[in-house]
Amino acid sequence: MAAMPMPRNLRLAWHRADREVLAALALVGLVLAGLGAGLHAVFRQQDAAREDARAAEARELECLARNVYFEARGEPEAGQYAVAEVTMNRKGAARYPDTVCAVVHQKNWDPLRGRHVGAFSWTEFDVLPAPRGEEWARARKVAEDVYFRRVAPRLQGAMYFHASYIKPAWAKEKKAVARIGRHVFYR
Repeated sequence: MAAMPMPRNLRLAWHRADREVLAALALVGLVLAGLGAGLHAVFRQQDAAREDARAAEARELECLARNVYFEARGEPEAGQYAVAEVTMNRKGAARYPDTVCAVVHQKNWDPLRGRHVGAFSWTEFDVLPAPRGEEWARARKVAEDVYFRRVAPRLQGAMYFHASYIKPAWAKEKKAVARIGRHVFYR
């Protein structure tokens, strides 16, 4: 029975209270709750965008490292840096795709072969062994150094390369800028 007066006291307090002040406090509370929810949504969206950017960057680094690994893993370190640099030069050029992965996996029509061919030879294979070991670790380091511009470019403007034991017809139209290991690089 002692609990009964409490609701009555609350009812009396409600009837005696200045409702305008209570309404103003409720409105301020709703506005603050709305702002809090809005800020939470904005921060959640920014976190998601940052996570998406990190995932995209990780994919780009993976593609660049794979290109270095499969095109030049047996080459001297300078040759690996040159392959990564050519890939990034293409990414930055208007006539090539704007992502590293798109550059690496780009296919062009070859009228002589009557089919699309990869810009980089290893992309022609359906199945490849998984990169591993010290060579993979080195390819990843080279990719990160070039991607994040930790090293100065060594072959300004180089856009093409081929193995030194082949003589592609397109090479006659380009300017050779370096021979590193078993690759010749061109502008």
